Amino acid sequence: MAFEHAARASKGARSYQEDAFAVRSEPADAAAGAVGQMIAVLADGMGGHAGGAYASALACEAFVHAYRAVPGEAPLRLERALHSANRAIAGGVEENPALDGMGCTLVGTSFDGAGLQWVSVGDSPLFLVRGGTIAVLNADHSLAPEIDKLAAAGKISWEDARADPRRHYLRSAVTGAEIELIDRSRAPVALNSGDIVILASDGIQTLTQDAILKVVLRHAHGGPDAVAGALLAAVGAAGEPHQDNATVVVIGKSA
Repeated sequence: MAFEHAARASKGARSYQEDAFAVRSEPADAAAGAVGQMIAVLADGMGGHAGGAYASALACEAFVHAYRAVPGEAPLRLERALHSANRAIAGGVEENPALDGMGCTLVGTSFDGAGLQWVSVGDSPLFLVRGGTIAVLNADHSLAPEIDKLAAAGKISWEDARADPRRHYLRSAVTGAEIELIDRSRAPVALNSGDIVILASDGIQTLTQDAILKVVLRHAHGGPDAVAGALLAAVGAAGEPHQDNATVVVIGKSA
C-alpha cells in the first residue's frame, strides 16, 4: 500500500498568501512488508501580511523537522512537533519584536500502516471522505461551535448564528505562548483503499461539506491531484468577494 498526495493553494481575494504546508514521505520497505509513512502539516497564518506568512512557514518547517528528528510512536512525535512549532514562533518574535502577535492555526498528520493520526490547533479542518460520506475528524477551535450551541439551545436564531461576525474568532492558536486548546486523535484511524483525507485552511469553508463531498466524489478517479485542483476551482467559482486564502493537501491510499 502507498499514500499519494497533492496540494493546491490560492490567495483568493487577498493580495498575499498566509497559508503554508509541507508533506514528507518515506517509501515502503517492500522486503519487510512495511507500509510507507507520510507526514503532512498545514498552517494558516495570522498577524498581517508579513507576520502571518512567516508564522505559518516557520511552524510547518519546525513541525516537520521535529517529527523526523526523534523516533517513537506517532502521537508522541506529533505532540513534540507541535510544541516545536510553537517554540519556533516564540523565537521568531524574540528575534523581531515587530512581529509580536503573529501566529497560525496548525493541523499535523501522520500516515502509516496503523492509519491516520493527528494533532491540531485552531480551525483548519481535517476531512475524511469514505465512500459517499464526509466527516470532519478534528475539533474546531473557533467561536463557531459555541455560537451554534446558542442557536441549538434557542437563545439566538440560526440566521443570526450563521451571520455572526465572531464565528471565525479563534479560541486557540499557535502563537509562541501556552496553547490553550489542542485536539489529538485518540487512536489511529484505519484507512481503506479509496479513502481520501483533506487538510485545509478555513478558506475552504466557502463550500459546504456537501459541496466538498460532491467535488471529491466527482474527481476521485483522477487521484489527489485532480481532487485538489477541483476543490480550489469550486472555491473560486463560488465568487465570494472577500474570499480568504484557501489551501488543500489531499492524501489518498491506494492498494
